[in-house]
Amino acid sequence: MNCPACGVPMVEEDFGSVSVDVCKNGCKGIWFDWGELKDLDESHEGLGKALEEALKNPRAKDTDRGPLKCPKCGLEMRSHKYKSAKQVNVDECYACGGFFLDSGELGQIRDNYMSEEERDAYVQRLIEETPLRDDTHKAKLRAAGCHALGSLFSRRWPFVWP
Repeated sequence: MNCPACGVPMVEEDFGSVSVDVCKNGCKGIWFDWGELKDLDESHEGLGKALEEALKNPRAKDTDRGPLKCPKCGLEMRSHKYKSAKQVNVDECYACGGFFLDSGELGQIRDNYMSEEERDAYVQRLIEETPLRDDTHKAKLRAAGCHALGSLFSRRWPFVWP
């Protein structure tokens, strides 16, 4: 398989519990098949010389390159923040579930890993900072009224409202 960032053939490396493809002779990016990244995103996960080498690589990303093509299925990958490390953008294939991390991004994810509580607080802060449209407030009031009415019905007639 060729690296989606630089086109150099990738080499399969053992990171302990997971075998991944590394662009060892090119940009040092790492390809994770579906489900593999979640097994290595925390600092206590994985082991071995190959993982240690990958974690030592400095963070590097070509911001002018545009969207990458998935090396597995050839579809355009989507760039977004990693769910447990808000500082790191990753490239994900929505078709096969694979992730491509540029050099140094795995170390950044592991260094900035957020707990579930931190992730919830971060999402809540993003929601609160998002400007609302004028009609959004009305929709919230309408939803609260419907919920209150439903609660009233459920006490009087439990078979009507679950």
